Amino acid sequence: MSALVGGVRPASLRARAEAGDRLLGALLRMPSEELVEMLAVARFDFVLIDAEHGPADLIALRQHIAVAAVHDVPVIVRVGQDDPGMILRVLDQRAQGVLVPHIDDAVAAAAVVSASHYPPLGTRGFATYSRAGRFGETPAEEHREWYLANTLVFGMVESPAGVAAAEAIARTPGLDGIMIGPADLAASSGPEDLPVAEATAVVNRAITAAGKLRMDIVGTPAAAIAAFDDGARLVVYNLASSLMRHLHDLRAARD
Repeated sequence: MSALVGGVRPASLRARAEAGDRLLGALLRMPSEELVEMLAVARFDFVLIDAEHGPADLIALRQHIAVAAVHDVPVIVRVGQDDPGMILRVLDQRAQGVLVPHIDDAVAAAAVVSASHYPPLGTRGFATYSRAGRFGETPAEEHREWYLANTLVFGMVESPAGVAAAEAIARTPGLDGIMIGPADLAASSGPEDLPVAEATAVVNRAITAAGKLRMDIVGTPAAAIAAFDDGARLVVYNLASSLMRHLHDLRAARD
């Protein structure tokens, strides 16, 4: 849970998103504690830590979440596919949400919801002695109720199968939102599948129709503005791509 500020707990990332705030974050891979801190100092709204394509090292992940917590910046963790154990661990370490890749149907979406929430909504194992429960200092019922109300659960649609099932995925109870994985979607699409732009439009319409949250990944400020204007509530920069582009721009002085 977030620290108290002036006796009032700051709104969670989920509460802010559902209230209509435009929330800007950055996707980064471990190890990069200083980048977490730099994003906080730059007043980003959240950090998305990649434990799918980045090292899924729980000790390093805990350190990153702890650094973010010092600055009261919420963390979402992209976990690996079909990994309820990792979902449990990252939420116990005080992440406010999870992003799960390769959701191809409503059954997979429902499994993610179940792994992410305490009963009665899900099957996540209950403990208050983790970082999330302030090492046992948070009363059990307060801890349970806060996480039931504020855990942010996102799934990724990254294949033609996921696009075809987008409406059913988006309607899954307890799934807060969807993020399209454009690289995987392009890689998994063949000549008989919808072009990525059309597939993206199909998924985005399903998100809107279901009243769920949309998260987009972008590479430039112009793309971020366009994503917000098109209906995304959360937008993340691919920090590796952005940094490499900036480094190439800096190197241009030599050329």
